Amino acid sequence: MKIYRTQAEVDNDIVDRVLEIDDHVRFEFSVVIAADIVAWNIMAWDITAWDIAARNIAARNIAAWNITAWDIAAADIVVWDITAWDIAARNITAGNIRFYAICTAYEHLSCKSIAAKRENGKYFCLDEEVKITG
Repeated sequence: MKIYRTQAEVDNDIVDRVLEIDDHVRFEFSVVIAADIVAWNIMAWDITAWDIAARNIAARNIAAWNITAWDIAAADIVVWDITAWDIAARNITAGNIRFYAICTAYEHLSCKSIAAKRENGKYFCLDEEVKITG
């Protein structure tokens, strides 16, 4: 497991504006990542954040048990599977999306399948029709 204790340790691992994560990682401080994040599997039990702002997040699988975030702003989220409470992004391209109540995209939402845990959960895209490719 890689444990980051300072911002300088994170900055030292950023190469060509990319932080590549290929093992378990823990941040023991409030981190700012001014780079793309590339990871194969993201497993998170508890994430608490005031603002998550990312240019690009590329991952094979993202599974999160508890994400508490006031603002999540991601230009592009490209993954195979997403499991989350609620999702909001400009563009989402994914295999399977499972969410609790709301999943929204501004410009593009394309996936193999999408389902809410709540009976009256909603998903939509503002600028185009949602594309279900499965």
